Amino acid sequence: MASASTGSRVSCGRDLNCVPEVADTLAAVAKLGFDFLCMPLFHPRFRREFELEPAKARPGAQTRSDLLLCGRVFMIPLKGPHCANLARQLLNHIQTGHHTSNFWIRVPLMAPDDMCEELIENEPTNSMDDGVDEKTWTWWHSFRTLCDYNKRVCLAIEVGADMPSDSVIDKWLGEPIKAAVLPTNIFLTNKKGFPVLSKAHQRIIFRLFKLEAQFIFTGTSRHSEKDFRSYLQYLEYLNQNRPSPNAYELFAKGYEDYLQSPLQPLMDNLESQTYEVFEKDPIKYSQYQQAVYKCLLDRVPEEQKDTNVQVLMVLGAGRGPLVNASLRAARQADRKLRVYAVEKNPNAVVTLENWRFEEWGDQVTVVSCDMREWTAPEKADIIVSELLGSFGDNELSPECLDGAQHFLKDDGVSIPCSYTSFLAPLSSSKLYNEVRGCRERDKDPECHFETPYVVRLHNFHQLAEPKACFTFKHPTTDMNNNRYQCLRFSVGCNSVLHGFAGYFETTLYKDVTLSIKPDTHSPGMFSWFPILFPLKQPIPLSRDDDVTVRFWRCNNGKKVWYEWAVTEPSCSAIHNPAGRSYTIGL
Repeated sequence: MASASTGSRVSCGRDLNCVPEVADTLAAVAKLGFDFLCMPLFHPRFRREFELEPAKARPGAQTRSDLLLCGRVFMIPLKGPHCANLARQLLNHIQTGHHTSNFWIRVPLMAPDDMCEELIENEPTNSMDDGVDEKTWTWWHSFRTLCDYNKRVCLAIEVGADMPSDSVIDKWLGEPIKAAVLPTNIFLTNKKGFPVLSKAHQRIIFRLFKLEAQFIFTGTSRHSEKDFRSYLQYLEYLNQNRPSPNAYELFAKGYEDYLQSPLQPLMDNLESQTYEVFEKDPIKYSQYQQAVYKCLLDRVPEEQKDTNVQVLMVLGAGRGPLVNASLRAARQADRKLRVYAVEKNPNAVVTLENWRFEEWGDQVTVVSCDMREWTAPEKADIIVSELLGSFGDNELSPECLDGAQHFLKDDGVSIPCSYTSFLAPLSSSKLYNEVRGCRERDKDPECHFETPYVVRLHNFHQLAEPKACFTFKHPTTDMNNNRYQCLRFSVGCNSVLHGFAGYFETTLYKDVTLSIKPDTHSPGMFSWFPILFPLKQPIPLSRDDDVTVRFWRCNNGKKVWYEWAVTEPSCSAIHNPAGRSYTIGL
């Protein structure tokens, strides 16, 4: 693979089977607008002759000159299921070489017709279609498993005229795709004679754009009246007309599949920049305002609006966004409020005092204290908090609110009043490798697989719909926040399990909610990314398998932690026993 030029917003290459002169061909494809050229390493004359005499014994190099080729990427076709020798050779090469070349394994999305016919003859009828669709994925999965998920072994999918089912495409797009090979024979012709793609092909192209895949055109022009540039121009047209990113995608740009340690705001004081990021969320605080507004209308009848002063306590006030949302809600409802802003972070308290001096006045009392240790001068009608993490309870909202509940009136309201965590099985060799690369000195070599991560999930395949895990309600009479849950998922396709995605939904007040669960995600909200619970060892799945996972939430009075284990279709180790690798400090 050789570099030609750069500059195109979609990176495209040309795949040619016969390249007698590299320099001339590079110049020609660059002139057409391609960024790189793919060609056989062997010179075409040796491809024809190297097995025959006298050419077999001819002295001299059979491959191209190193001076004409760059060695950054090599593309290797995978043509069947028997790939152990090839995987061994490649892995040996990676292990012993002093280089950083990457390898794109070229795999067709669908098996060639003759292989499909062979499969159909040997498969039971009820699984025949899925088997044909998934055949080449099993080649790839076997190969990358033999290569031990090496990060330098990536995927170049070949998109054919026939497309697999949507569920199989979803599975492919959870793989580490670096390039897509587009044969010219998949293009249709529009009324003006230009190459275009079917709607089904366009959909996969749009999704490949999101993965920042490069594209490789192969085959001769099937639109001879048009310049070959027309293929490139059409792809660029699709790129320019793809759906615009939403607010969440814009905010998350650059954070895709980037592992972050979950915040521990109870144990650590957050930095000002962290508060600043969360305060920019356009949805969260408007929902909190709506919740306080509805609560005030319910608690104070119209005839009492001038005499009934509701006591509202913001627990964990940060730099004041919830105080401001509550004050706006009071003005909107035309009701009176007395507010306490309770915050343990001394740096944030400085900002709160400034707000009080410049804006809020005596209506707000700033309290520099841990809410669990505060002796409140009066009881609250409403307590408001934003102590939720990506898994709902993982920033210790249950323990904090339990500790503060004694100063809530018997008929008082907590906003939020409940929250539920959700889990879904996922497949992602990208995330598996990211976790594997997190090793730390002086720690158990597998401790990073026993740690949850906050991550903008991107290059992954969710294997089933999320299911509810733990639920907490406030106020509550049950102060035991330990939990155990067993969840069972039907996967329905051949795949591999790498871990679990975690989400949450919360009810702030009555019908006012927030959610990061994909199907109910609050539009435009970006305060939380999902959480990832990884597995030490990938677990192969057949389409008839169910996945059963067991989750524990544990508390020893000083720390809280999670433990998790898969028990079907096979048993994993219990991850993070006794909180040995990850805990959340109380």
